[in-house]
This record gives sequence, C-alpha cells and structure tokens, in this order.
Amino acid sequence: MGVDNQRDLVRAIDTGRVMVALVVPYDFARRIDAHRDAPVQFIVDGSDSNTATIAIGYADVIAQIYALDLASQRSQRSGGPAIQIPLDVRPRVWFNEELESKNFIVPGLIAVIMMVIAALLTSLTISREWERGTMEQLISTPIKGPELILGKLLPYFSVGMLDMLLAVVMGQFLFHVPFRGDVALLFGLAMIFLVGALAMGMTISIVTKSQLLSSQVAMVATFLPSFLLSGFMFTIANMPRVIRLITYIVPARYFIVILKGIYLKGVGMEILAVPTGLLAVYGIVMVLLANFRFKKKLA
Repeated sequence: MGVDNQRDLVRAIDTGRVMVALVVPYDFARRIDAHRDAPVQFIVDGSDSNTATIAIGYADVIAQIYALDLASQRSQRSGGPAIQIPLDVRPRVWFNEELESKNFIVPGLIAVIMMVIAALLTSLTISREWERGTMEQLISTPIKGPELILGKLLPYFSVGMLDMLLAVVMGQFLFHVPFRGDVALLFGLAMIFLVGALAMGMTISIVTKSQLLSSQVAMVATFLPSFLLSGFMFTIANMPRVIRLITYIVPARYFIVILKGIYLKGVGMEILAVPTGLLAVYGIVMVLLANFRFKKKLA
C-alpha cells in the first residue's frame, strides 16, 4: 500500500471496515534480494484489545517463519546446509480440546444466572409482607424468626434447584457442552451455593423493607460482581491487587471453579474441597445474618 493511501487506510480502520492492515513498501522484493532490511508496517485496530493481541501474535509467528525460510534459502544458495528448526512444537490441549468458547462460557453463565435469580427471588419475600401490611399477622403467630425464614426459603430453594436443572439440561442438549463429572456432586454443591444466594436475597429484603429497593439492591449486589469479579468475564490473575482481594467475597467465583472443574475436568471433592468449604462458610454467614437482622416486632 503506497504512502498516498495511508489516509484512506486510517479512515477504513476508524469506520470499522478493517481490523488489521499490512503496509508493504514498493521496493520490498528488491530489498530482500539485495539482502537489505525491508521494513513492513502492520497496523492493528486496538479498540478490541483481545482481537488485537491475537492478531499481533499471528503476525509475529508468520514473520518469524518467513524470516527463517529466507535465511534457509540464502544458506542453500551459498552452498551451506538448510537451516533446520531445532524444536518441533506439538501442543496438546486438555479439557477443551476443540478450544470451543462455549465450553467455558456456559458453566460460568450458569453460576451468574443462578446467583442473580436466587437473590432476586428472595429479595421480595419479607419486603412484600411489609408493603402489604401482613407482617403484623406473621409477628403475632407463635412461630419463631428462624422458622419463618426457613419457611420462606424452602419454596424458593425448590425453584432454584429446578432452574439449575433446566440450565444443566440446556447446556447439555442445546449447547452440547461436555459433562465429564458426577451429576450428584454437581447438584449437591449447587445446593450449598443456592442456600447462600437465597439467604443473601433474604437479608436484603429484611433490611430494605421495600420491594423496589430490595430488587434493585439485589441486582446490583449480584449481577455486577458475579459478571465482572468472578473470573467469568475477566481473568482474576490479571486484575489489580485491590480488585483481586475483593473477588474473595464474591461467591460466584468459587461456584464457577466448581462448575468448570466438574464439567470440563471431571474432578471430585479432593480438588474442589477448598471452594466448596468457602461456599459453605458464605452460606452459613448469610443465614446467620438473615436471622440476626430479622426481628419479630414492628419497630
């Protein structure tokens, strides 16, 4: 591409018509034949950093292969031996051999969906009673606070497990995500995760006492952290140190590790003991917090 067309090239990249461009000088072949440096410009649209990084990696490999091929040809022309590559790299991919993005997106998406749905379901329970004026009737009953919270959680726990079943079935038969682990282990650990998520929504409902406010708080407190800080969208190891510390209190982080381990690797409790234990601690804390915040009195 000549110098006169560089302005058109910049305009094409700016309008999104091209992602990469290769600018080859008019005397490129003559420079190569004369054993002189032949600079080539490779322009990448960096607005999509992931695609740009992949494109630069491909270009770097192609340039190295071309340079090695030229060096080998020159060596043979001068009577020397052909240059052989000392290393023969043959990569082998485990757990996701086809490198299909859906195989790691779907398990992570299940965790995000379950976290949001569970918290939203229970965020309207206690606040609905306050807004409808039926809380006085519940307070007048002889049941205790923990019994009331348990009675509110159980129906939504069943709904949450049904949603989990639907998500697993869709992942298996609609998206064809490989499932290499134990189904019983998956649903057993999902129960632990679901208890914590439901108790979190219940706590929000108890504190806010408003259906609109509780639903909004539940959405912000579950969707954004689960989507951005759980490792589903961005790699936690690449985050700043402060953000990495915050991710330790996001339960979806541990559930995503569990889902990917069971789905893609087929691992058991000997590997998933740590994230399972942390999920159990989170569930216990949320249940205790809900019981602590709920008081059987009007004021």
